[in-house]
Amino acid sequence: MLNRKVYALILAGGVGSRVNVDLPKQFIKISGKTLLEYTIEAFESNELIDEIIIVTNPDWRFLVEQIVIRNCYRKVSKILNGGVTRRESSYVGVMAIENDEDFVLIHDAVRPFVNQRIITNIVKSLESYDAVDTAILSDDTIIKVDEKGFILEIPTRKFLRRGQTPQAFRVGLIKKAHLLASRDSNIEVTDDCSLILKYNLAPVYVLDGDRFNIKITFPEDIYLADKIFQIRSQDIALSEEEKLPDIKGKVIVVFGASRGIGKAVFDLAQSLGARTYGFSRSNGVDVRDFNSVLGVYDKVLKEEGKIDYVVNTAAILKTGALVSRDNEDIWNEVRTNFIGSVNIVKALLSKIDEGNVSILLFASSSYTRGRPFYSIYSATKAAVVNFMQGISEELRERGILVNVLNPERTASPMRLENFGPEAPESLLSPEYVAKVTMKVLNSNFTGQVFDVKKADFRN
Repeated sequence: MLNRKVYALILAGGVGSRVNVDLPKQFIKISGKTLLEYTIEAFESNELIDEIIIVTNPDWRFLVEQIVIRNCYRKVSKILNGGVTRRESSYVGVMAIENDEDFVLIHDAVRPFVNQRIITNIVKSLESYDAVDTAILSDDTIIKVDEKGFILEIPTRKFLRRGQTPQAFRVGLIKKAHLLASRDSNIEVTDDCSLILKYNLAPVYVLDGDRFNIKITFPEDIYLADKIFQIRSQDIALSEEEKLPDIKGKVIVVFGASRGIGKAVFDLAQSLGARTYGFSRSNGVDVRDFNSVLGVYDKVLKEEGKIDYVVNTAAILKTGALVSRDNEDIWNEVRTNFIGSVNIVKALLSKIDEGNVSILLFASSSYTRGRPFYSIYSATKAAVVNFMQGISEELRERGILVNVLNPERTASPMRLENFGPEAPESLLSPEYVAKVTMKVLNSNFTGQVFDVKKADFRN
């Protein structure tokens, strides 16, 4: 793919008539951000995407410009005025790309759940195919009816798919399709792959999409999207050849640094040349106590004059049926796991009003569904995620980033104490989680949950 660019063309020209809102649906806010922002950020963060082109309704262009400026998106190269129909807007975007040998991914702005797997796979597929679609299996039986509402045909379901976006093409091919369509007065299509098939220009390969990659079209979709955002996360991994970020001279504060993941983060940051400060109850810092946390920041700021990163891995896990748990023991777990995170963020804000600071809190895979025998732990981790999602929106204008890392089962002392010995190959290593921690801290994301999975495990 040398000497070839990959463009993401985001179609944001809809007027939102079917969702009954004053603003077009791409500007609806869910979990603190507009749908368009989530969509842009999905392509902005993918290393295979070189440039992003946004096509919008001229009446709402100023909102798109504000979003791009506010978020400092690096890859957005053009904001174009679109046409009356989706096809006309797609034509405008495609024709703005000069090199016919480049690749373009065309995506609906109101599909905010497109994931990195889909984007990466569709770009790679363009090395073998000139046109690629994204689709999922149909769970429902599809029927074809006549104008009076009677069934004409029931196609065999195993051959049916529900189309999604992005759709991807070699630029010269999709340009040719649009030029043919512009001279065709009888053209009626709803997407770009339909143009390729109508004019028999190339076979269209179909990749697996994702059931979460829904299009926000009707009012009930907004409710569904809100629920998806509550549990949504992004997979993150560190490839074997990927270099760790340069954090030499950066100041990092790690809570829970005496063992497990916290100690691994502290040790790695120190080895990378960061100015590293680690705290836990073993050296007199208790995250349950706001003033104790406040004292940490006073100490670090006095010595360094700044703080670049804050990581909180401090947590307690106590297993047992609820009926057998002591009330004071339960409250101690809640105060450590949840109130501790609140204290860490709130105390920092009392010392740093704005600036380039990245905060990383930690969840658990049990946050999406409570687990029996450690329901309190699960509930506190769900609370941490919801807290992060809310506070990240409050802080994003100040330049303070807040995210959550959600590692799957990790070979930590806390896990060993509660579950006993487990097969080493089934667990993440704290050292690998620490490496991913550095990657997230140095990203420009905020308000995100990042999953670290066993499939991503590296020795």
